[in-house]
Amino acid sequence: MASQLFTPLRIGGIELPNRITVAPMCQYSAVDGAMGDWHIMHLGALAISGASMLVMEATGVTPEGRITPHCPGLYSDASESAMKRVADFVRGISPIALGVQLAHAGRKASSHRPWQGHGPLKAEEGAWQTLAPSALPLAAGWPAPHEMGRTEMRRVTAAFAAAAKRASRIGLDFVELHSTHGYLLSEFLSPLANRRGDEYGGSLENRMRYPLEVFRAIRAAFPADRVVGAKISGSDFVDGGWTPDEAVAYARALKAEGCAYVTVSGGGVVPDAKIPVGPGYQVPFAGRVKKETGIVTGAVGLISDPRQAEAIVAGGQADFISLARAMLFNPRWPQHAAVALGAEAAYPPQYERAAPKLWPLGRTPGGIA
Repeated sequence: MASQLFTPLRIGGIELPNRITVAPMCQYSAVDGAMGDWHIMHLGALAISGASMLVMEATGVTPEGRITPHCPGLYSDASESAMKRVADFVRGISPIALGVQLAHAGRKASSHRPWQGHGPLKAEEGAWQTLAPSALPLAAGWPAPHEMGRTEMRRVTAAFAAAAKRASRIGLDFVELHSTHGYLLSEFLSPLANRRGDEYGGSLENRMRYPLEVFRAIRAAFPADRVVGAKISGSDFVDGGWTPDEAVAYARALKAEGCAYVTVSGGGVVPDAKIPVGPGYQVPFAGRVKKETGIVTGAVGLISDPRQAEAIVAGGQADFISLARAMLFNPRWPQHAAVALGAEAAYPPQYERAAPKLWPLGRTPGGIA
């Protein structure tokens, strides 16, 4: 039977040759919000992997919306020019569908890079005031964020729209709204972080209101013939937090606003959540969203084996898979998966002679699954 993982998929106006996509992965290597040579190397390698779609990492729509001082932004002419340099490089070597994840880190902003402790910055280290739906610290030892008023909410919404316009000028195929992992929009969605008493807090309808306003602004700012998607949470993995039922409702509401796809992840709202990490642990959330809403759905969550990925797509749990760590470990994962599944993956012409079918005497390279 032909591999379902290597069948085409249409997302809005984008035709993907297979169902393997590359997730946005923070690199913490920008300078003053500007992408640089590391991003050219990192994204260039992933672009020639045989995957069909590449999402550039979480990118702050304002300086204070960055997770760390080393995260990229899309809020100035300088950061736009730097991202365009990277995008143009990728375009020059690969036909992969290319987009960016637009984000605001909320109360998790103003922090150190993971390899420097991942805790909050101190004043002498350049800390800035963080924003959130409610003035609730992330955890003990973290500063209280400033509770956003209407003026600040409108300003951040406008920043998301402005970043979408910059993404359009760069020529990206799509933008993705980041609304999971405990950053600003998932803070609005989660009752663990949102204790507001106005129309943006309390009921699910109220908690979804601001993220949907932001999505609407992005959709209006980005060309109608290009794709806008979203990354959403399936669960907070904490009693009293965001639930799979709410994920379905949110995905349905996003679809009604013109969202072309969702990728379903989860966790991150509170650091002490007991997450049952294991192969494919987030996939059931994607399965529910796909089944109950009909929106094009991506699955994540320690997907590393080609046969595991094949089963997810063939079993109807997701329309595509979104790989992160597996791609960092093996940037040729899609090409190796094709060998394992008896399918074909694309190679850049410079590397075509590496395709196993072209090896002399029928020999194939070692180290593939």
